[in-house]
Amino acid sequence: MQPLSDALIYLVDDDASVREALAWLLRSRRLASESFASGDAFLAALPPDFMPRQPCCLLLDVRMPGTSGLALFELLERRGLVEVMPVIFLTGHGDVPTAVGMVKRGAFDFCEKPFSDNALVDRIEQAVARSAHVLAERQAREQLQARLGELTQRERDVMALVAKGLPNKLIADQLEISVRTVEVHRARVFDKMEVKSAVELANLLREG
Repeated sequence: MQPLSDALIYLVDDDASVREALAWLLRSRRLASESFASGDAFLAALPPDFMPRQPCCLLLDVRMPGTSGLALFELLERRGLVEVMPVIFLTGHGDVPTAVGMVKRGAFDFCEKPFSDNALVDRIEQAVARSAHVLAERQAREQLQARLGELTQRERDVMALVAKGLPNKLIADQLEISVRTVEVHRARVFDKMEVKSAVELANLLREG
């Protein structure tokens, strides 16, 4: 998991004083941030294929001119970003029921203004930890797919039977090849998949 110091917190709020206060609070906790005065400004800064490569979270005001916080959340949700970039809504008292509804739909949490600095930073750190976990899982899946891509079709055939726990003799019989050939393919599979045993291989494929 990446350290918290690598995290980036996005602040989207139309109130400049709120943005400045949050940025100062985050700096005091050694958390980097980027501020945006509107949902539209935030969207404009994101490339069409944006996918975070570092732990992050989004502090998002519910009510803003233009693209509201709720509309922005829905857009991010459709683009598959909410899991890797957890959203914490910043809300006034009257918007608490709406924020609760967004949490049920996948937002990480909401924080009512005026907020407690310590409570908010605690939730931000928890959101960033979740983001880091999701990123680590995605990276592991990408690495697994890259390793699988290096296998020949015959190596894939052998791997599938090795992962099922079959001994070399049975694998040779099923694939109609020699035991020695199975041993060669098995060794190459272990090397390419970076495992040392059939159990480790099976666990890796199951987790992927």
